[in-house]
Amino acid sequence: MSMDLEIRHLQLVAAVADLGSLTRAGDRLHLTQSALSHQLRDIESRLGAPLFLRIGKRLVLTPAGERLLASAKDVLAQLQRTEDEIRQMGREKSGVLRLTTECYTCYHWLPPLLMQYRRRFPRVEVRIDVDATHHPVEMLLAGKIDIGIVSSEINDRRLAVTPVFEDEVVLIASKRHRFAQQTHVKVTDLRDETLFVYPPREESTVLQKVLLPAGVSPARVDEVMLTEAIAELVKAGLGVSFLARWAVQPMVDAGAIVARPLTARGLHRVWSAAMPKDLASVDYVAAFVELLQAHAPSVRVERPRAVSRARS
Repeated sequence: MSMDLEIRHLQLVAAVADLGSLTRAGDRLHLTQSALSHQLRDIESRLGAPLFLRIGKRLVLTPAGERLLASAKDVLAQLQRTEDEIRQMGREKSGVLRLTTECYTCYHWLPPLLMQYRRRFPRVEVRIDVDATHHPVEMLLAGKIDIGIVSSEINDRRLAVTPVFEDEVVLIASKRHRFAQQTHVKVTDLRDETLFVYPPREESTVLQKVLLPAGVSPARVDEVMLTEAIAELVKAGLGVSFLARWAVQPMVDAGAIVARPLTARGLHRVWSAAMPKDLASVDYVAAFVELLQAHAPSVRVERPRAVSRARS
């Protein structure tokens, strides 16, 4: 639905009503009397009703003009308050930062980072949008979030992309699993396995971009939402999964599960912070990206030693 009135029209009506003269109103609005008179006739033509009557040398409001003036005062006052609040937000480094990641495991290491960020920018509210996890780029372009932490390649000139960290996706399995006796796992080894993935399986990177293109379909694929649940199912020997090494390293160190690279080279990802280009230079956004680079998880990748296949 289009509206005929613009902010400049409301300012005109308010100025003329206050000063009673097009000349004095023009001085306030930095417009000539001719330009102001033209705008006033344009407003009255659009609305189909006169807004002012000339009584002597003074312009006075008609009933229609009084009604418009009442609304104009409310709208202009609200706009002024909004402008003042936004300018104050800029001075106080305050605002809202909407954030999502492309992987559920990333939410595990965000809280400590957010605590540091809050100490530096106490007036910036960080909102984590879990629902945007599956479609961060689309949500960025729609203006629904401000930063997406992604491992997918982005080729869109509307977005600024800053590399943050690199990690490795490893296969996790029970200590009793046959993979525990291998230095790495071949893609073809997954044919007979139950594979646990985050839902929906159509967006599983390992399944959709590694296994299926290689012609390998696991015997069974089960969707499990929680990282902790996946780890427990794997620990019980009910299947295997692929997770970030940094996410599973504590469980590996504790001897609960084993982690093995996928192929001898491993499967590595580069994570980046993506944001609309206009936001990249905003101080509290740039500072958040710097914290990501300084404190994002990293685990030194070590190739497991060859395991003796002799019976114990």
